[in-house]
Amino acid sequence: MDFITGETIYIDKPYKWTSFDVVAKVRWLLCRKLGVKKLKVGHAGTLDPLATGVVIVCTGRSTKQIDEIQAHTKEYVATLQLGATTLSFDLEKPIDQTYPTGHINRALIDSVLPKFMGRIEQVPPAFSAVKVDGDRAYKLARKGEEVKLKAKILVIDELEVLDFNEPQMQLTLRIVCSKGTYIRALARDIGEALQSGAHLTALRRTRVGEVRVEDCMQIEDFPEWLEKQDIIISNQ
Repeated sequence: MDFITGETIYIDKPYKWTSFDVVAKVRWLLCRKLGVKKLKVGHAGTLDPLATGVVIVCTGRSTKQIDEIQAHTKEYVATLQLGATTLSFDLEKPIDQTYPTGHINRALIDSVLPKFMGRIEQVPPAFSAVKVDGDRAYKLARKGEEVKLKAKILVIDELEVLDFNEPQMQLTLRIVCSKGTYIRALARDIGEALQSGAHLTALRRTRVGEVRVEDCMQIEDFPEWLEKQDIIISNQ
């Protein structure tokens, strides 16, 4: 493998790791293995720290493909807790409000979800990497500043109910969507459409383009995998 000319590496991102943490770990191990002080390494699409799943890491000249890879369709499995919201719309922040859920049943869910299919508008969550006047929205939000973001157009290709635990008010969905979709924002909007509230309790990215989570390695297995590779060291 020629990591300087460029390779792509598929990692199943661990819980509470940032996508940058994955890149930093891969870069450090590759630089040590190759005996170089620096190497261009990047990821093709940020995944929230509390999410797990497919992160595609590009090295060397393959980083030029990042924009192309980011444009690929993505698939997620998301678990929503109905009846409560948090400021981040996931478990990063504590529950701030609760809402009635007695009226929610599978029939209501099935009637609401088609509204989120196809080409839709979505306002990104304040706790996101969207830039606001040069700053990341999440940095402003964590300081307690009000963040106003504009709606973006995106596409939801598939939205399937995998499970609905009515006593616990937990809804698990499989979502196939375009670049730029915030699943936390989708949870927020589905909660509102159900005349209640919702936030994510689990999120797993199961596919990016043709790359499935089954094709990915665990980050702790990367050093052993790297040791088994035939390495070519080319000129940068």
